[in-house]
Amino acid sequence: MPAPIRLRELIRTIRTARTQAEEREMIQKECAAIRSSFREEDNTYRCRNVAKLLYMHMLGYPAHFGQLECLKLIASQKFTDKRIGYLGAMLLLDERQDVHLLMTNCIKNDLNHSTQYVQGLALCTLGCMGSSEMCRDLAGEVEKLLKTSNSYLRKKVTLCAVHVIRKVPELMEMFLPATKNLLSEKNHGVLHTSVVLLTEMCERSPDMLAHFRKLVPQLVRILKNLIMSGYSPEHDVSGISDPFLQVRILRLLRILGKGDDDSSEAMNDILAQVATNTETSKNVGNAILYETVLTIMDIKSESGLRVLAINILGRFLLNNDKNIRYVALTSLLKTVQTDHNAVQRHRSTIVDCLKDLDVSIKRRAMELSFALVNGNNIRGMMKELLYFLDSCDPEFKADCASGVFLAAEKYAPSKRWHIDTIMRVLTTAGSYVRDDSVPNLIQLITNSVEMHAYTVQRLYKALLDDISQQPLVQVASWCIGEYGDLLVSGQCEEEEPIQVTEDEVLDVLEGLLVSNLSTPVTRGYALTAIMKLSTRFTSVNRIKKVVSIYGSSIDVELQQRAVEYNALFKKYDHMRNGFHLSLLMIINFRFFVVLSSFKMVQVCLSCLCVVPILQANDLLDLLGGNDVVPVIQNTVSTKPASAGGELLDLLGDLSLSGIPPMTAYNKNGLKIDFTFERANPNPNIAVITIHASNSTEADMTDFVFQAAVPKTFQLQLLSPSSNVVPALNQGTVTQVIRVLNPQKQQLRMRIKLTYTHKGSAVQDLAEVNNFPPQSWQ
Repeated sequence: MPAPIRLRELIRTIRTARTQAEEREMIQKECAAIRSSFREEDNTYRCRNVAKLLYMHMLGYPAHFGQLECLKLIASQKFTDKRIGYLGAMLLLDERQDVHLLMTNCIKNDLNHSTQYVQGLALCTLGCMGSSEMCRDLAGEVEKLLKTSNSYLRKKVTLCAVHVIRKVPELMEMFLPATKNLLSEKNHGVLHTSVVLLTEMCERSPDMLAHFRKLVPQLVRILKNLIMSGYSPEHDVSGISDPFLQVRILRLLRILGKGDDDSSEAMNDILAQVATNTETSKNVGNAILYETVLTIMDIKSESGLRVLAINILGRFLLNNDKNIRYVALTSLLKTVQTDHNAVQRHRSTIVDCLKDLDVSIKRRAMELSFALVNGNNIRGMMKELLYFLDSCDPEFKADCASGVFLAAEKYAPSKRWHIDTIMRVLTTAGSYVRDDSVPNLIQLITNSVEMHAYTVQRLYKALLDDISQQPLVQVASWCIGEYGDLLVSGQCEEEEPIQVTEDEVLDVLEGLLVSNLSTPVTRGYALTAIMKLSTRFTSVNRIKKVVSIYGSSIDVELQQRAVEYNALFKKYDHMRNGFHLSLLMIINFRFFVVLSSFKMVQVCLSCLCVVPILQANDLLDLLGGNDVVPVIQNTVSTKPASAGGELLDLLGDLSLSGIPPMTAYNKNGLKIDFTFERANPNPNIAVITIHASNSTEADMTDFVFQAAVPKTFQLQLLSPSSNVVPALNQGTVTQVIRVLNPQKQQLRMRIKLTYTHKGSAVQDLAEVNNFPPQSWQ
């Protein structure tokens, strides 16, 4: 059989291939020749064939048929064969394949070989792909070699010991005696690997951490020698002596000093020395400074040292390198809660990063800017952030708008400023705000009684300028419906009032109904606003005409509301004039209110009384109304007045269940609350609404709620409102469950929760057996 071609020739041949198909053909032809050689047990060219096979493996072609040939090369007495054999084992084998166990004995023999280079090959292979079984079998040999004085072997065996500890942590104590003299080694390679070994042991065992804290002075001395030593060509990188070892020592000091006063005190001086003496003109110096900053922030360092660390990060923000600026922003974001005042000094530099062209830097700068907002700088920071909101890319607008909402709610200096800021956000980025922004702003306006005239005038002007921002249009429609009389009367004192007629207001609202820009929800707001104005304006006939037109709308929900409003004008017209007063139906701290989005929304109140009389002049305006004058009585009437009964007929499915809510699940920051109502006309159906909230700092994504009940029940699970549970209780996910219980048995349920949190998939099961009796009796 002719001699196979050499590896160099194979590489040259493959590189001449013009197409992928031509390359594949060459590879397949050579693989066939290699297989034939393997079958003939050709020992002469086995090494060459395996080398070519490894090259093909690097190109992405299958080379698994060469695994046993690697083992044969490892068993060979020739160093060149062993070198290719061990390299092939590291590339083609791993602990998932039982074949790798066959070379355990060969590795053991080579660890005791008389040649240090053969021992080094065995140590590299064991440290790269040794399984837990191999590590247990060979740990004794590794521990023995750890005591050798040969620096070439010592650095390799130290890294091998790190791999053994990772695979079999209980063998850690075996290496403890051998670590005593590791830090006294002069060779930098051995020192580096020794620090890696000590770091691994400290991270995996609290006992080891306490044991090695006594080495802090020795580590400080090594680090000081590195800083003060002169030029050494062997270890110099850009004018800094062995920066890799310095970084490793700083990481170990961070672990040893965390939560320990004595260790932190011992390393304060050297950290200050590193922070002040390291050159920042080269990236190597910046890497050391970054590790120094992380160490200072993690240990119990002095306040002056922490300020020095934050100033270093501030200098990083001025660096031309984008990666360094990004690292600085990320680090400042982690420390802003503990060292708020020190970070505040760099506020102007952080705000300037909002103008950076790099999207990652802009996002970090935006997050850090919101973290810096407080009561003292709220006006200035909001001005910068609103300017950023105007000019930023669409991918930032949603997060920026949410951040402005939260900051304004927390630190608003006045209600007028708060309302102006929210309206500015809705005007600029209304299409990107979260779904809860509209009801939140409506609640804010409702609570600011003295600002009603000013707000409705501002919103009316905004509608005249732009109707493309749907959340803004929805809030404006609601306000005009609520406070249209204030708009027409011109009672605004905060700014110059405008003269508006009733017809002009109705023209604007009718324009929203026919506009192509309006969504179905926005049209619903506009129609409801027009209906509300029937109790405040004199143009009742015009309003009747508009409402009757939409009784035949192709939008089912809009049609339904128009039909109901027509019923108010006809069958229930004697009740309509009383709608500007109060509809207060509170039972067991709960009531249902019809919002302008046409949804029956359940609201919890902290109210300790029951209002039984539902007469026409005591009804809250279903369509709005702010003159709430509830009549609260201590005795409960068993029969509502006729007007209230007619109202319940009008609303159809509205049911006052009186069932107290319950918490079904509360674990790992996820809370699931159940609220209940009875479905009409079938009292055997319990309608359960789940409310999922998240108190952790990160959103819970891919949220799925599943439920199961015993066979005597029937369960229907409707679609959830979202699959993301917002962090920090900034919103809830709701989902409706209908349970049919014809036999009136005690309700039991098993729930399954699945979601992703901080990149990890979470799944949990729970039993819910403590349902209130009213929910199933």
